[in-house]
Amino acid sequence: MLTFFDWGLTVLTRAGLAFATALILSLICGNPLINYLHHHQKKGQPIREDGPKSHLKTKKGTPTMGGLLILGTSLVSIILYANIRYHFVWVSIFILIMYGLTGFVDDYWKIKRQNSNAMTAQTKLFMQFLTALIAASIITAATPRGINTVLTVPYFHQFFLNLSWLYVPFAVVVMSGASNGVNLSDGLDGLATGLLIISFTFFAAVAYYCGLHTAVDHHMLFIPRCGEMTVVCASLLGSCFGFLYFNKPKAKVFMGDTGSLPLGAILGAVAIMTKHEIMLAFVGGVFVIETISVIIQVLYFKTTGKRFFKMAPIHHHFEQLGWSEKKVVFSFWTAALALAAIGSLIFI
Repeated sequence: MLTFFDWGLTVLTRAGLAFATALILSLICGNPLINYLHHHQKKGQPIREDGPKSHLKTKKGTPTMGGLLILGTSLVSIILYANIRYHFVWVSIFILIMYGLTGFVDDYWKIKRQNSNAMTAQTKLFMQFLTALIAASIITAATPRGINTVLTVPYFHQFFLNLSWLYVPFAVVVMSGASNGVNLSDGLDGLATGLLIISFTFFAAVAYYCGLHTAVDHHMLFIPRCGEMTVVCASLLGSCFGFLYFNKPKAKVFMGDTGSLPLGAILGAVAIMTKHEIMLAFVGGVFVIETISVIIQVLYFKTTGKRFFKMAPIHHHFEQLGWSEKKVVFSFWTAALALAAIGSLIFI
């Protein structure tokens, strides 16, 4: 198959084309897909009974599975503009498809049963960990020996942690953890989408510099052909921007697990490929906080029988404090932008 990669275009040129293509396809295909989902989801996505009461009115009847728009348009763009013969690229496609299928099945049964908890947590985690194990093993094998099991420590440019045989299990946790972190953040109109745009922008830059022979000048490890992940991130960015047009308040469609699970997983995978797993926890700090808030809530409730937060994930806590949905979303976006700006100091 002849792709734009075979035309000899530079990484940045192909990344720009990938972004534009994914964005345009998203805007063109958005309304037809939403209409299709509306037709087949008469009642829309089931709304949590224990969630904010306002959501039972404002979000009732809104269709889910909007992640299909992001996955479909980004995959087309990736196949057109990236070198799909390179390990990192086809593994990315594998991750998007497998996590996407897991999320799709979960969303399908939510709609079918009108239950916000359709697939069991054990089943979902099994599929996530299995896919992550396969992907992490391939990524590690495709990374040059000597650096394939190390972690770079941000701001300490000459210091590396070699995890040896523990690296693959660690990578599995990173990928699955990122997947679930994005999934937990997908609770307000535009929230997860905006956070993903910020994170993918940051890691597109990281991937580009890691793929340069002069990577060491930017205090990064040189990873051959890692620049191709810039094209992958650009494709996802274009799709997310297009989706945000339909997902902004008041959302016409929800991302659903179909989108949040694979997008979080691929974000974790890019961090693994570029050896910036620790930086992911910092730049993706909002995702981390959302996850930790749920863990704290569950453990505290089991221990004391009381709630630590008014509601978890933490974005609902702020809603319960009286913040408007838009205020919560923009505040979280601002926090994510600040973290990404501080994280960008690694390039200096």
